[in-house]
Amino acid sequence: MTKKSEEITQTKLRLRIKSYDHKLIDNSSRQIIEIATRNGAETVGPIPLPTEFKRYTVNRSTFVHKDSREQFELRVHKRLIDILNPNQKIIEALSSLNLPAGVDIEIKMV
Repeated sequence: MTKKSEEITQTKLRLRIKSYDHKLIDNSSRQIIEIATRNGAETVGPIPLPTEFKRYTVNRSTFVHKDSREQFELRVHKRLIDILNPNQKIIEALSSLNLPAGVDIEIKMV
């Protein structure tokens, strides 16, 4: 006899959160996990993803003094949160969530 393996498909919401400030992103991810657990869903995360560094070098003067430069750095902190088996309440709560300015969130069904 051959046994058929039954696959149980789990739907999950994958949230990618980006911010320039690490304190804002930690507070936002804490709020999201709190909402998900309050509505009875399992969460995985927040998983810290590698920080993206954008570095810029700019001449201080416009014409001469090539050796005089300024360097700037922009850090983009990222977190990943998975919500397993989300229901309609959780999706509505996440869509009406009021996140602070400077926090970007991408919601994807996987």
